[in-house]
Amino acid sequence: MVRVDGCGSECLVQVRNLDKQYHRGDEVIDVLRGLNLDVADGEFVAFMGPSGSGKTTLLNLIGGLDTPTAGTITIAGEDIHDLPQRKLTAWRARHIGFIFQMYNLIPVLTAYQNVQLPLLLISLSRSQRRQHVEAALELVGLSARKNHYPRQLSGGEEQRVAIARAIVADPTLLLCDEPTGDLDRATGDEILSLLHGLSKEHGKTVFMVTHDPHAAEIADTLLHLDKGVLRESEKKGELS
Repeated sequence: MVRVDGCGSECLVQVRNLDKQYHRGDEVIDVLRGLNLDVADGEFVAFMGPSGSGKTTLLNLIGGLDTPTAGTITIAGEDIHDLPQRKLTAWRARHIGFIFQMYNLIPVLTAYQNVQLPLLLISLSRSQRRQHVEAALELVGLSARKNHYPRQLSGGEEQRVAIARAIVADPTLLLCDEPTGDLDRATGDEILSLLHGLSKEHGKTVFMVTHDPHAAEIADTLLHLDKGVLRESEKKGELS
């Protein structure tokens, strides 16, 4: 269940009257205006819209990386922007997995070490961390490449490492910003299939920003963001 006009209290993510403004000198730029959104646990939601429409800003707000000008974001019953910064950092480490277009892997670390990074913020033993990392790498099909460095991996393999890093702490939400934007079609389709499986087979709630209508087709719901206003597409194929 995804609604842009509000729904019941069972939703995992509830966004209410969300505004985001930036200041450029004396100019006030409205990026998001009065946005409402309810998303149920396990849903896969794609966001499309022109560049500068606020898609990445919305992801950053939901992930606790940015602060709204007004409104609330409630995830699993908790208003995340009411949390003090230290608690927000700990909450983000436990509940949010980020996947980016450019992978953001650390070049001097192996695939294993890159995937392990989020677990260093969580109280786990070394053996528990190893179990989590090995399970995540196996899920994305890269167990045999765990000791390789990013420069030794293909683009698709790097993105798989990034996905393993995003899921290693078993987060509540996966936030994906153009996850196939730097990949060829065939490799991108493999990544999309993996994300779809994480949602449908492993129950992950996925938010994905994309410019590609083909990528958006795998989502349960397609939402269009333009000039700070969100609307639901009547059918996935209507947007470009």
